[in-house]
Amino acid sequence: MDRRFDASGRRMSAPSASSPKSRVSAESGGTESKVAAFFDMDKTLISENSGSVYMKSRYREGKIGAVQLARGAYAYLRYKLGRLDLLESTRGLMVPLAGREVMEVWAEGQSLCEESIFSLVYPGALERVRHHQARGDLVCIVSGSMGFIVDHVAAHLDIDHAIYTRVEERAGRLTGEVVEPLCFERGKLHWLREFIQEHEIDLARSWFYSDSITDLPLLEEVGHPIAVNPDPRLARLARRRGWPIRLFDLNDSPTGPSGEEAPPAPSVRS
Repeated sequence: MDRRFDASGRRMSAPSASSPKSRVSAESGGTESKVAAFFDMDKTLISENSGSVYMKSRYREGKIGAVQLARGAYAYLRYKLGRLDLLESTRGLMVPLAGREVMEVWAEGQSLCEESIFSLVYPGALERVRHHQARGDLVCIVSGSMGFIVDHVAAHLDIDHAIYTRVEERAGRLTGEVVEPLCFERGKLHWLREFIQEHEIDLARSWFYSDSITDLPLLEEVGHPIAVNPDPRLARLARRRGWPIRLFDLNDSPTGPSGEEAPPAPSVRS
């Protein structure tokens, strides 16, 4: 099933790496605000970093060498340590895609997801998605990864909205450039603003699930921040502020509990 989303996270009818922002309807005023559940993707919905999975796949297919694979692993380590220039790194990853047809990259993303990514979805994360959908909450993936992976994960999980790092295209081909800002750190809030306004989302009643301290700007904006398998800095902060911590595992039963919840220290959110 082909699904694409524009910059506002709305489903589109045809694949496109990027599209102009949609306009907010003037007729939406006066309706009741909605509750949303936002999910980071890498290490939150799925157990691995999708960029690392992509690099390993290209290595197995002989499209990159061991040196490029090692550079990718080193870049990811620097990212985890907060020492990576993510914009420059993402630009570097986009260079080999310059000139390629969007539909071709889209199809490769589908194959990658079917072979290596769909199996990485945490059962506990899927249960949380279904829980919020059953409540009538608007569910949306907000990820720094590229649309040719995020869109397929969203379709696989039956999630109607996704916001991610956008890439530039011209005449159906990728230019090799990314659209700034990246959907990362405060950039997630940048791309979410119109989506929040258009769907009249009440952030004070909404949720955001993430594993990373880099998502602190959005975690602090919602009324229900949830740390999922958090990195050390986010784990410390979550305990200090009394945020729930959920521990997901690939071996969890799909029908079991939605991840063990580690009890936070009794403290007041600051």
